[in-house]
Amino acid sequence: MRSRLALCSAFALWVLFGVPGWAGAQEEGYTKVTALDDFFAPDVIRVPVGGEVEFVNDGRNPHTVTADDGSFDSGNMAPGDTFELDLDREGVIPFYCIYHGAPGVGMAGTILVGDVPLPAGTGGVGPGREEPPTSPGPTIRVPQDAATIQEAVDRAEPGGLVLVSPGVYHEAVRVTTPFITIRGTDRNEVILDGELTRPNGIHVLEADGVSIENMTARHYQLNGFYWTGVFGYRGSYLTAYANGDYGVYAFDSVYGRFELSFASGHPDSGFYIGQCDPCHAVITDVIAEDNGLGYSGTNASGELLIVNSEWRYNMAGIVPNTLDSELLPPQHDITIAGNWVHDNNNREAPAKAAPYSAIGYGIALPGTQGNLVTGNVVEDHERYGIIVIPNLDRNLWITEGNEVRGNLVRRSGQGDLALAAPSAGGDCFSDNTYSSSLPVAIQLTYGCGFRIGPTLGGELGITVEGLGYYIDTLDDDFPAGDWRDQPAPPAQEGMANPELAPPNPAIPETAVPGLVQIRTLDATLALAAPSAGGDCFSDNTYS
Repeated sequence: MRSRLALCSAFALWVLFGVPGWAGAQEEGYTKVTALDDFFAPDVIRVPVGGEVEFVNDGRNPHTVTADDGSFDSGNMAPGDTFELDLDREGVIPFYCIYHGAPGVGMAGTILVGDVPLPAGTGGVGPGREEPPTSPGPTIRVPQDAATIQEAVDRAEPGGLVLVSPGVYHEAVRVTTPFITIRGTDRNEVILDGELTRPNGIHVLEADGVSIENMTARHYQLNGFYWTGVFGYRGSYLTAYANGDYGVYAFDSVYGRFELSFASGHPDSGFYIGQCDPCHAVITDVIAEDNGLGYSGTNASGELLIVNSEWRYNMAGIVPNTLDSELLPPQHDITIAGNWVHDNNNREAPAKAAPYSAIGYGIALPGTQGNLVTGNVVEDHERYGIIVIPNLDRNLWITEGNEVRGNLVRRSGQGDLALAAPSAGGDCFSDNTYSSSLPVAIQLTYGCGFRIGPTLGGELGITVEGLGYYIDTLDDDFPAGDWRDQPAPPAQEGMANPELAPPNPAIPETAVPGLVQIRTLDATLALAAPSAGGDCFSDNTYS
């Protein structure tokens, strides 16, 4: 789970007790592989004939180590479990996690036993990009033409449309065909149901340009809608609720868009974009409520906009973050603008330990650099409205160069604006409307462009204050709901004319920087962002 925030509380432990260093030994002959969430580290390993490999699940989700040819299978590995493999024959052994990958794609890796050569295409480079279709493909209707969504997806051609009629579909769909559109005819009546046993609702694995539209996913062990390792993706008019990890989720993927969607009842976050730099992505016109975090994005950086959306009744609201247990740290240079972030204090929301540590935060920037937070309304939080704070993973990540400007922040229990220590410098606050801050007079002391305070700064007390929240999570006994018990949300507005609209794949070549209108407090700003065209705004209620 990419939003594993140690936050200020873990840093306080580091200050008080110290934390041992960590470095992943990845030299030839290394015999330990770490299963993290969504990838193995390292993903290519060479061992001598007669050697042994130990797999350790250091992630926060269950994983498996499964041979492509079925010659071995670890079975379900809970966090902390290990699996040992003796290798007495020279060869190339590809493997994967059944929850997060498939042979050769997603969470997958390769063991080289002896002096065999490294196969072409391994090593994390990823497949060559597919050429987009030049014309629409055929439509396959479910259940009229294919009995299941999976059958229809397997038969679909690039550029084609899988059109799903109302019904409850007990499936976990895997998509490996690029440039298809998967669309429900009724957002609220086309329901994928994992029955609390299946891993993901729809999982797109290294298939570029796949769009998913106008449907609902619930009761999956992991995620509702999930893209990994893709170049071009889109989720529109989606509802995800009561899944065991994330709602709408993209990892190691670029040129994407989440829009007009709703996510509730997830113990990690409702919406997530992670491990991309630059991401070339936008989240707009979504609602996240009753999740551990509304938005989380570990090491998601560059050309990413989180805009025009409502984040409410989660444990915490919008939380991009840095973790070095995943690739591409630190998180940097995204824009958070035009959002309404309110009442994120929900102790009854399902949550893992990290979201609980951030409870009562509206917008938090743990261990991040160079982000812009502007034109948001942030109100009614028990702890802090907007907070810039260090984060501890295997290393300590301190903040630098974040800009908090022109927001309306009010009715925060401990401070509308906050800067925690230590900071690398350059974090600044200007033109915000607020009543309280830590340090006091934060816009004078840490103003953007002019400051009288120290170059390094912030309040160490904020950091230490979080220690109690972290301690509360150590025995896994902290207030939170169960994702399995989360209720269905109200019916959501669906896509117009879903049966008549043509296929609309997420072709990245057309997602060149365009204009996204950011609805701010008193003006509308035009900011560059990826857009495939046709973006419009109607009948919205906004400030």
